[in-house]
Amino acid sequence: MNTVAIIDYGMGNLHSARKAVEHVAPGTRVLVTGNANEIREADRVILPGVGAIRDCMAEIRRLGVDELVREVSVDRPFLGICVGMQAIMSRSEENNGVDCINLFDSEVRFFGNNLTENGERLKVPHMGWNQVWQTIDHPLWHGIDDGDRFYFVHSYYVESAGNEDIAGRTHYGVDLAAAVARNNIFAAQFHPEKSARAGLQLLKNFAGWSGN
Repeated sequence: MNTVAIIDYGMGNLHSARKAVEHVAPGTRVLVTGNANEIREADRVILPGVGAIRDCMAEIRRLGVDELVREVSVDRPFLGICVGMQAIMSRSEENNGVDCINLFDSEVRFFGNNLTENGERLKVPHMGWNQVWQTIDHPLWHGIDDGDRFYFVHSYYVESAGNEDIAGRTHYGVDLAAAVARNNIFAAQFHPEKSARAGLQLLKNFAGWSGN
């Protein structure tokens, strides 16, 4: 049986992600677990995350999830969601600078307190639906139109300019990476479990993705 493990380190929309995967992939065993052996034995792994990166990384390190993520992301489909995406970057500006898991050599930037677009001040955190433009042909974009809208909630972002791993971009005052991908790893700044049809399609694609 196909098993998807959603890593439980105390930070993330764990059960909404579980219900979404169960909905799009009936017959799939979906575990919300912090058990390292269960995560190692899973066919696919999801790293969720919400809140401040300092708190997330503190729990990730306390529980050994950083080393576990480095291990399981090598040889099976791996999906990072929201702060779960930021956590696999090299470093975040949040909380005066926080070192992250460093699967991707990119830094996480603050939008700033004076973010503007066409002379109008934009609210931070960025909360709402934004179009995502696909920058590569990837199996997780199957059945999703270029420019489809996804739901975002974040104050920090990964830059898109010069980012060799970018898989999708969006714009909120600045161009930013909506998704990154490399080999069997895909990570999204948006919440697919909250993104209606397009988000559910992405999760369905992940549940059937071989990682190639």
